[in-house]
Formats: sequence, structure tokens, C-alpha cells
Amino acid sequence: MRRALPPLNALRAFEAAARLGSFKAAADELGVTHGAVSQQVRGLEGWLRASLFERHNRRVVLTPAARAYLAEVGPALDRIAAATAQYGHEAGAVLRVNAPASFSLRWLVPRLARFRARHPAIRVRLETSNQPLEALADPYDVVIRGGPDTFYGTTVRVFLSERRLPVCSPGLLDRAPLRSPADLRRHTLLHSASLPRLWDDWLSEAGVAGLEPEAALTLDHFYLTLQAALDGVGLAMGPTALIADDLARGRLVAPFEGPRLPARSYCTYVREGRALAGPIAAFLTWIEEEGAA
Repeated sequence: MRRALPPLNALRAFEAAARLGSFKAAADELGVTHGAVSQQVRGLEGWLRASLFERHNRRVVLTPAARAYLAEVGPALDRIAAATAQYGHEAGAVLRVNAPASFSLRWLVPRLARFRARHPAIRVRLETSNQPLEALADPYDVVIRGGPDTFYGTTVRVFLSERRLPVCSPGLLDRAPLRSPADLRRHTLLHSASLPRLWDDWLSEAGVAGLEPEAALTLDHFYLTLQAALDGVGLAMGPTALIADDLARGRLVAPFEGPRLPARSYCTYVREGRALAGPIAAFLTWIEEEGAA
């Protein structure tokens, strides 16, 4: 029989806010924003079709029905936590990592076998997302994003730097050589929808601002742009960290020495209070070694 269960994150937000009497205190405990807690509670109220709190400036008061609901939900969450801890102890450590999709596909996933070989008892659960750090509701052990940025209650460590430069397949250069940036007018420039100004910035730095290419193609994901470059469709602005393997193996080439546009570094973000030992420490040490290499 299918259970009619509300979202777990909404229950956690409700239980914390009800127990602490404050959305802000609940946000601090859960490691999310005040707005995220408020949104989760509103979602739960919509799911239940009932009000759970009376809002009074900086504090919230449970409705009578919500007090009865809390009496059932609180112990249930405690039992879930206890069962999870027991299972996790028996089944081995699970490390929850959240990283951008392009980075995961092009850099992290091809290297994870080496982490597994070094730490066979640690099971990595990787989820991809481009959401800002403060918008993530799930309790990930390690979040990978650009930076370094400062977030209250979070430890940040840089592990990989990069720059951006034009790249293409060797076959494309065979068909239409590139002797100078001005020759790009005979080529197709590949754009990523998430970074629409990269080519404009590079052309300006290269001294050919306003150059009109033969064609332009925009793709919605960055890894699709790089795949199109690998397939000889056109030239992409490649981030050095994500194309290093392709350059080393000759699948992509960089037709120009420069310029190279600056880019944000890749960083690990870990919530303070999570022990920087065991699986988390092992992963941070490994990924920093990979980044240095």
C-alpha cells in the first residue's frame, strides 16, 4: 500500500522550527537560509492544507493541531535517524558529494576510480546540481562549487584553478587552419547559454573585438559545448581544468598561445560541525592531490 508521506526536508524544517520556536534558529541548525525553512514550512502547510504556525515578529507559535502533529513527527524522525546511523555503521561510510554536472562529467567522475582504489570502504554518493550553496536543502558532506566564496558556518578550500582559452578538434584545423585570431571569421563559434559573454571577452582581449564568425551555435549545457568541439562542429572556450585530459591525448588542440581568460577556482565547501576527519578528510586530501596534479 502506497504511503502518503510529505517531503522529508519539509518535515525536518517543521520539526526544527517547532522545537526551537524560530525559523532563524531552525535555519542555523539545519545549515540553510531562513527563507529555505520558511519555504519548506509553507510547502508542508500546503500539503497538509492546514496552518502550523502563528507568526509573531521574530518567533513562531505552534497551532494546537501542529503540537499534536509534532508529538508524532519528532519521535518518528528520531527513529529514522537511529535506524540510518545503525545501517550506515553496518554498511560502511557513505560520503555525500554535490558538484556541478559539467565538472562531474569532465573531471570528477573519470578520477573517482582512483579514490575508490585508495579508500574501498568509503562509498561515494554523487549528485549534480548548479544551485547556489545556500539553496541546497539536503545535508551533503562535501559541496563543490566555484569560488572561493565565504558562507557563514562553512569551511572552504581551493583545490583546482583554471583559465579559459579557445579549443577545437585537430580535424577542424586541418580543414581550415587558424594562423591568427582574425581567422576565426571563417569558423563556427560555440557558446554556452550559461556563459554567453566568454567569446566576446576573449575576442576583445585578442584584439579582434566585434569579429563576426561564419556561424555561431549556442548549447544549453557547457559539456555539450565541449562535446561539439570534440566532434569538430566549431571552436569552444575551454576551461583548462576540464579539457586537460583531452589536450594531453590530442583530442582537442589550442590553436592560440593566448590570451587566457581568468576563471573562478573550484572549491570544496564543508559545513562547520561536520568532522573534518574520516571519509570527509580522506576525500578532501585526495581531491586536493588530484587538483595539484
